[in-house]
Amino acid sequence: MGRDGDVNATERRTGATIPAPTTLPGEGKAGAAGRTADGMKAVLLYGGLMATVVVMGALIGIMNAPGEWYDGLRKPVFTPPGWVFGPVWTVLYAIIGWVGARKLARGGSGALWVLQMALNFAWTPVFFGLQAPEAALAIILGLFWAILAFIREEWDRDRLSAVLFLPYAGWVGFATVLNLSIAATN
Repeated sequence: MGRDGDVNATERRTGATIPAPTTLPGEGKAGAAGRTADGMKAVLLYGGLMATVVVMGALIGIMNAPGEWYDGLRKPVFTPPGWVFGPVWTVLYAIIGWVGARKLARGGSGALWVLQMALNFAWTPVFFGLQAPEAALAIILGLFWAILAFIREEWDRDRLSAVLFLPYAGWVGFATVLNLSIAATN
């Protein structure tokens, strides 16, 4: 039987009852609605920051596309094909945005998160837009340091955020070596 004592179509077919939405003891209907509102706020926070970081990264990349200058540079043999960068950065930016939302929601190393994001967004316009690999190297070294510092600071406080930054650190470490190689050979 349903909550109102009526047998609904599902119960008639299966004989199963559909449980009422659960509430915590003493919270009543307003408490369940509050949890739903909190869940929606979390979805908006996490989804919004993830989307913002991905879109900002994409726009910066589009406005500073590699072009002929980059094509003409001497690059090391371990340089990935151009098509790799878009998918890798899209995934990394989504992770970075999710971790940023987690820092906003739970506290932690928010200043380091903002620092790494600023350095991340600065690197592409300097390297590709200004065509300045040496200046970009200084930025990416700072970025790599900020990522490692974030991981260290969050390791005991928020292990999930720290672990999620490990692939980011790996990719930026690789990009640092690539940047250094380009700066040294051109």
